[in-house]
Amino acid sequence: MLDRVSRPPAPPRVAETASVTKWHGVTLTDEYAWLRDPNWQAVMRDPAVLDPAIRAVLEAENGHAEAALAPTAALQETLFAEMKGRIKEDDAGVPVPDGPYAYYTRHREGGEHPLMCRVPRDGGPEEILLDGDALGAGKAFFGIGSTDHSPDHGRLAWSADDRGSEFFTARVRDLSIGEDLPDLVPEISGGVVWAADSRAFYYVRLDAQHRPSKVFRHRLGTPADADEEVFRTDDPGFFVSLSPLQSRRFAEISVHDHESAEAWLIDLEAPDSRPVQVAPHEASLQYDVEHHPDFEGGPVLFLRTNADGAEDFKIAVAPLATPGRAHWRDLVPHRPGVFVLGFGVTADWLIRLERADGLPRIVVRRLATGEEHTIAFDEEAYSLGINPGYEFATDTLRFSYSSMTTPTEVWDYDCAARTRVMRKRQEVPSGHDPADYVTRRLFAPTTDGETVPVSLLARKDTPLDGTAPALIYAYAAYGMSMPAAFSTSRLSLVDRGFVYAIVHARGGTEKGWRWYREGKLAAKPNTFRDVIAATEHLIAQKIVAPDKVVAQGGSAGGMLIGAIANMRPDLYAGLIAEVPFVDVLNTMLDETLPLTPPEWLEWGDPIRDEVAFHAIRAYSPYDNVRAQAYPAILALAGLTDPRVTYWEPAKWVARLRRLKTDDNLVLLRTNLDAGHGGAAGRFERLREVALSYAFAIAVAGRE
Repeated sequence: MLDRVSRPPAPPRVAETASVTKWHGVTLTDEYAWLRDPNWQAVMRDPAVLDPAIRAVLEAENGHAEAALAPTAALQETLFAEMKGRIKEDDAGVPVPDGPYAYYTRHREGGEHPLMCRVPRDGGPEEILLDGDALGAGKAFFGIGSTDHSPDHGRLAWSADDRGSEFFTARVRDLSIGEDLPDLVPEISGGVVWAADSRAFYYVRLDAQHRPSKVFRHRLGTPADADEEVFRTDDPGFFVSLSPLQSRRFAEISVHDHESAEAWLIDLEAPDSRPVQVAPHEASLQYDVEHHPDFEGGPVLFLRTNADGAEDFKIAVAPLATPGRAHWRDLVPHRPGVFVLGFGVTADWLIRLERADGLPRIVVRRLATGEEHTIAFDEEAYSLGINPGYEFATDTLRFSYSSMTTPTEVWDYDCAARTRVMRKRQEVPSGHDPADYVTRRLFAPTTDGETVPVSLLARKDTPLDGTAPALIYAYAAYGMSMPAAFSTSRLSLVDRGFVYAIVHARGGTEKGWRWYREGKLAAKPNTFRDVIAATEHLIAQKIVAPDKVVAQGGSAGGMLIGAIANMRPDLYAGLIAEVPFVDVLNTMLDETLPLTPPEWLEWGDPIRDEVAFHAIRAYSPYDNVRAQAYPAILALAGLTDPRVTYWEPAKWVARLRRLKTDDNLVLLRTNLDAGHGGAAGRFERLREVALSYAFAIAVAGRE
């Protein structure tokens, strides 16, 4: 074990100042509440204004973590070199055609950030439209949010975040001269959608609470404070997002929470028009749309929706002129257990991505005849994604495929001829032979009669006889599924004899919407029990060693790490919690936090619902730390993280140290220059992965 190899200096002592509140007759005492800076929103914009006393704690924790992990310093460098060596440094994406050009991103050798490029489709030299390395030079943090070229190909709207707090600033580059125009639009949520005339664009502005709630139109050459508001929602429980439809005639404003969504359409060819609602909001009704100018005799909308009890979603169609619920007609009916993940519409094709029996597939439908065929693969576990591209009148579908053993492949599929051409296969410069590895899909039984899918990766020569160490990863929240996709970084673990396992616990949608529903609100403990059951199953089947299991999760997945730490600390040698949402009860009791009102549909509203209060309090990791032995724990945080605020892991680690009865390490490392996603540069991010993996290897006693 790491702490038996080297005894670091004593951990920092964090002062205790009791903060007492009372809810539903229950007194809550939070001795570390002071770690929340009262001006935390200002910190998101400028980390330098952080309270010096709080900064001193975070810096002391970083120093302690560095000292404790000093015995792994050489291993971290080795892991970093291995992972960097598996990345093609001068890599380039497959160009995506749009009119006279094809657009793509690439990296230069040694570069941290992407370059946005294009080439003429009829031949000609490459144009570098945006140089991320030059823009990010000398900055502690720099991340490009989006790049959106105008319909006339003359300008590029691009956004960037230089704090990690997800406040993006949009700029506009004149591509004829390669220079930015005076236009500057601050504090937007990311991308923009251009009007058809290329003289204006739409964007979502973040409000004072860091919530995307308003859509504005910016006309080129005018100041941002003169931008026109075209849509807003004042309900703090909803988010607003904006995206172009495939036909490029409309942009969709989506107003959504975790259980419902409504859409409004902006006519991009009539920039002075107002958004038009597709169908009014209804509780638990979800839908998103695509447009077709001429289907069955007229313009229509295609809708992916859960209307009328279609829990796993269906595809409906409605006239553009009368798009309300009364006019929706099923095109692809609901099939229980077949979850429609997403869809796209081109001139002649309806393409949907769906999942059945835990595996994804692509279904291609010819609009004129309704004839369908399926694109599927033979591996036990794999990942699929579709990329509709920019063009509407095309027979070509671009999709990506990978598995835990197969590097990512990009394919162009001819929907009419039913033929495919591989456009790119991820290159691993240091070498990778899929035949050296094995991927499997297991199903772990639970005490309530369910079976939990588990995706496994191991070297073919790793003995699965109960002696192999393991890293178990899980997320299982918000209906997000974890794909069994390829990762070059994981090879550094499995090449050292680790089994890498992804547990597809309840809370995701791997087995349909029911799988999500049974892992949220009062049913959230199912997520934790599923991960524990999967761990026990891997041990019982002698696939992994009982004393060499490390579990890892981030954000809401970090919350489940905190929960299983309290529930079954004996089951794990180590735990890695990345930006962990561990202070669930206090956060859900604070409706001034920007993410709290929308999150009540995921976790419950403990302010107004006493039952929800007691349900959250029963599992909230911070509230359930107690006097018992815990495994070694590594917690990672980001100072400017707007999603999981830095004080949650800081408080959790302090309380763990105070109450635990063992001498295992509990470490906190806060990136003082980044937010939720960690370091933005592709190589600097690898150093954070190397740190986590070195910790896992050390506590599992592998090196």
